[in-house]
Amino acid sequence: MRFDIVTLFPELFAPFLASGVTRRAFASGQVDVRLWNPRDQAEGNYRRVDDRAFGGGPGMVMMAEPLARCLDAIVADRGGAAPVVLFTPAGEPLRHAGVAQWAAGEGAVLLCGRYEGIDQRLVDRYVTHAISLGDFVLSGGEIAALALLDAVARLQPGVLNDAASHQLDSFHPALDGLLDCPHYTRPEDWRGMRVPEVLLSGHHDRIARWRRDMQLRLTAERRPDLLAQARAAGRLDRADEAALAPPPGGTL
Repeated sequence: MRFDIVTLFPELFAPFLASGVTRRAFASGQVDVRLWNPRDQAEGNYRRVDDRAFGGGPGMVMMAEPLARCLDAIVADRGGAAPVVLFTPAGEPLRHAGVAQWAAGEGAVLLCGRYEGIDQRLVDRYVTHAISLGDFVLSGGEIAALALLDAVARLQPGVLNDAASHQLDSFHPALDGLLDCPHYTRPEDWRGMRVPEVLLSGHHDRIARWRRDMQLRLTAERRPDLLAQARAAGRLDRADEAALAPPPGGTL
């Protein structure tokens, strides 16, 4: 798959593409990343890509023409159109199901805005998908683009050391969309805090039950919306509900 990234700061992506487990996806070409700077398509000595907003107000707005030329050059280089993704607080929240769809596709153009935003006419003509990482504002779309690339890359075959690793991640259907459980490693006693005894028992069924119970309780505490979705879909059994039941005389 191929991702073309339109950004005023292509240098932000270089360390990411060469570091960590996901670098395997980029080094192997499984995820082909190409960087495009709209300043290369701008005119004048200063290669200007922004201007003041009509109607007044603080900040600058990215101009439509340099971005349009950049997007047209990408289409020509790809030999055809591709989805164009804009990262914006007004976009659809990015969730695991969406990441899985992108990971199974052929890629996209990732449009990273800056300043107060992008001329809406460019958005109306070119953008096919709008994505948000959450209810907060970033200085630009680059961090969001990196997040999507990382999430997509780790789902590619052979990228993780264990092919089943991502199936145990939070939000994965294998966990019924719940949060993952806590994890521990050596030493057994760290500064007076011991690993739960069940994890040292070697009893696989008991360990599996403990992990499931922790997933349920953590999700109930931190993301009750995910727990409600799992219940509505009929993914919880009697043992799950028993794990979620308040203890006698108290609350969970």
